Amino acid sequence: MDTNPTALLLGLASRAQDLSDREALQSLLATGHRAWCEGVADVRSGVGREATALSDQELAKRCAVAGVPWETGMTRGEAVSALAFATWEAAPAAMAYTELEERAALFGACLLPEELR
Repeated sequence: MDTNPTALLLGLASRAQDLSDREALQSLLATGHRAWCEGVADVRSGVGREATALSDQELAKRCAVAGVPWETGMTRGEAVSALAFATWEAAPAAMAYTELEERAALFGACLLPEELR
C-alpha cells in the first residue's frame, strides 16, 4: 500500500467510485482519513518552515493571497495554520478525500460508527 498521502488519497478516491458496499467504503474512508491527517500535517510542517523566513508583513500577504487573511487577534502560529489548511484544501489529495467522503456518504458510510441497538 502506498504511504504517500497524496498518492494514497487519489487511489482511494478512484477505488471508491466503483464501490457501493458500505463496509468497503467505510474501510476506504478510515484509511483515507489517516492519510488526510498525515497530508495536512505535512503541509503544516512545510508551510511552517517556509514562514520562518518571512516577516509578519510577508506572511500576512501570503495569507491574503490564499484567501485566509491574518485577522486581528490571531497569533503568528494561527496565521501559519490557517495558511497551511487553505493550502492543503486546495490540493488534489484533499479534493480526492472530499470525493471519497461524498461517495461513502451516499451509501451510509461515515467515520463515526452508528450505535448498536
